[in-house]
Amino acid sequence: MLFLTQADRGVKARRRAVVSLAQLVQQVVEFHEAPMEERGLTVTIDGDTTLSVDEPLVKRALSNLLGNAIRYADTGSTLRVRIGREAGDSVRLWVENSGPTIEAEHLPRLFDRFFRADVSRCEVEKPHHGLGLSIVAAIARMHDGFPAAESSGGTTRVGFSLHTA
Repeated sequence: MLFLTQADRGVKARRRAVVSLAQLVQQVVEFHEAPMEERGLTVTIDGDTTLSVDEPLVKRALSNLLGNAIRYADTGSTLRVRIGREAGDSVRLWVENSGPTIEAEHLPRLFDRFFRADVSRCEVEKPHHGLGLSIVAAIARMHDGFPAAESSGGTTRVGFSLHTA
């Protein structure tokens, strides 16, 4: 909560050396290897770019996104992490999974603190605190970016942008 409060006050990320975002993703994927193996999931990383970021913060955001994707992905499916430059000075990172579609009315609130789209299932089947995506949003803002989510037809994409300057 202290971290989120600091981010809300406008604290900016401490950008360090330029790093490969695909390499950061690979490190986070390795951290999640055991739960992925339990669910028979694989990961592909599409794209790469180099960028000066606060490496621990970006890893934390990616870990939260991967954790959610693992939690809700169809067993035996492939998670996709997409990295790409966008128009202007931004880079977008998306984590995509096949699984239950998130209702359209819930998408705008996904990044709110403590929000849970299906409270009855979260507590019993997939316990969590409802802070992971709000932390992703805060990390995006600290890099002058923003979070985004899309879900339709059994595919959900959740990610964030990072400003390159």
